[in-house]
Amino acid sequence: MSPFVQLLASAVALMMAMGIGRFALTPQLPRLIAEGQFDLTAGGLVAAANYLGYFLGALDAMFARQPRQVRLRLHGGLWLCVLLTLASWAADGFWSHLLLRFGTGVASAWVLVMIASLSQQLASAHGRQRLGALVFAGPGVGIAVTGLLALAAHLLGLDSAALWLVYGVAALVMLLAVLPWLPRALEPATLPLGNDRGPNNGIGRLGLVYALYGIGYILPATFLSQMASQQLHGQWLADLFWPAFGLASALGVMIVSLLRPGRTSTWLSITLWLQGLGVLACLLGGGVGLALGVLLCGGPFLACMQLVMQRSRELAPHATQRNAGMLTACFALGQLSGPLLAALSSRYSASLQPALVLAATGLAMAGVLVITGNRSLQGCPSRTRMA
Repeated sequence: MSPFVQLLASAVALMMAMGIGRFALTPQLPRLIAEGQFDLTAGGLVAAANYLGYFLGALDAMFARQPRQVRLRLHGGLWLCVLLTLASWAADGFWSHLLLRFGTGVASAWVLVMIASLSQQLASAHGRQRLGALVFAGPGVGIAVTGLLALAAHLLGLDSAALWLVYGVAALVMLLAVLPWLPRALEPATLPLGNDRGPNNGIGRLGLVYALYGIGYILPATFLSQMASQQLHGQWLADLFWPAFGLASALGVMIVSLLRPGRTSTWLSITLWLQGLGVLACLLGGGVGLALGVLLCGGPFLACMQLVMQRSRELAPHATQRNAGMLTACFALGQLSGPLLAALSSRYSASLQPALVLAATGLAMAGVLVITGNRSLQGCPSRTRMA
């Protein structure tokens, strides 16, 4: 089977599992709040349930080493994303949405960890690393699709239940199209743990960076549509911000894939700091502030994910799946903190501003940790080549 076809199928799988299964709540949030199913504070808790599921799914994925275990989680996660999105059509109220978002969190984490590991192994084996990097553009295209479908639903006057059904059908079509072409695990995804452990290999620091990134990006990613709806008083133009975020994310991955290898840490710090500026831009209010937020948060969003995974492969090339699972779990913990901060911020200050300031601070700290960590590795003789 052609590696190009398998990598394309991997991108579409992420497009569905992340763009629809994972992030469909964001363009739905203004509708769900307007319909009285829950308020902004409860919306933050529903989002937090999704990230809790994502965390647990990532932890579980770390221990899937045999081909049968990998296949079960990959295919099970894809089917669960479809079925739970379709089931959201019948959901009404806080608890039903919370449980369904928890389930899609688990499923999307399974898919992300397995696809990230399998696709990058495949790309490396065939010398197609640049094409493998473009797999991470899939979620951005998926976000753009969910945003455009939300815009069409707004113009047609459809309610949230009808839009969930549209999302579910779109996810099913994507799954059936790529199912025969997904990459397969032909051998255990990781070597025995004793073979890839090394002192101070930087993976722990990278996990902290990824957790701070999760806190920082998730607030605009979760509440961007709601902020735009408030600023533009529910006009249809507010629905353009989310697909623009997705397109900017996909474009960011393409730009980073064209860069010369060997400067991963530098580019990772730059993407983190750009996102911090984007979060602060959201505080400006109005269409201009949100547009800057879309550009500066959206552009580096998936590129940062791609660079973190690339950096982990540089530090520990024989533990790709284990480290992908560990990093995704750290990322999920950060994301889980984000909506909880938003709920507290909304409850006690009636706005998201305090939470956004904390998010921007976390992103700035993460960029500093990357730079200082790279320097410390360069100063260690046994790790100089890896830095």
